[in-house]
Amino acid sequence: MSLLKAEDITVSFEGTNVIENVSLTLNEGETVSLLGVSGGGKTTLFNVLSGLYAPDEGKVYLEGEDITGKAGKVSYMLQKDLLLTHKRVIDNAALPLVLRGAKKKEAREAVKSHLEDFGLGEAGDKYPHQLSGGMRQRVAFLRTYLASEKAALLDEPFSALDNITKSSIHRWFLSVMAEIKLSVLFVTHDIDEAILLSDRIYLLTGKPGRITDEIIINLPGDKSERNPMSREFIAYKEEIIKKIGIL
Repeated sequence: MSLLKAEDITVSFEGTNVIENVSLTLNEGETVSLLGVSGGGKTTLFNVLSGLYAPDEGKVYLEGEDITGKAGKVSYMLQKDLLLTHKRVIDNAALPLVLRGAKKKEAREAVKSHLEDFGLGEAGDKYPHQLSGGMRQRVAFLRTYLASEKAALLDEPFSALDNITKSSIHRWFLSVMAEIKLSVLFVTHDIDEAILLSDRIYLLTGKPGRITDEIIINLPGDKSERNPMSREFIAYKEEIIKKIGIL
């Protein structure tokens, strides 16, 4: 059974379908990307999966439970880190635990147990303005993980970073994911990023947006060894470009 499942999701605004008959799955321990051009409805779909929107048609399931329109079941990390400027790192990350009723001391202890794993060992007492963009994203990812240790939605989590920082945080992301085994579905416009990080890639194309292809990434070695210059990697990239139709 899939951990997270969307069945035949259709969403319309002002009588026009934005996404139509979209179905996908996320299995335990997977990283799956949703790739497509701007305006294809990817963020709309994420708003449905997270329970922020109720679809016009279709259902969302988490471990077989119908969670359609129910917020707080799946964690959701937006493109902007949305850290609270007046709170230290430890309290920003602890926020979802506090909102669920944990005492502040208990929530802080839970965060402390993860700071080292997330590369934030020395950052717990700092404020957001004292952190680099990459470090802020680490805090946001830790907060997302603590909000739900089952499944997480990441909406273009690395798009605001420069290429050098993005390359570094990709390596960090893969190392953390190898440890925490979180199941992740993420939106990206970056084909290289999708191939580097994903077990599978869904292509969401057209208007209204529909899932037009599912690509299983089968490259030698583990993800940390994937080389964007390799023949196999470039073959996947060419296949995706052709299918999306951006040539």
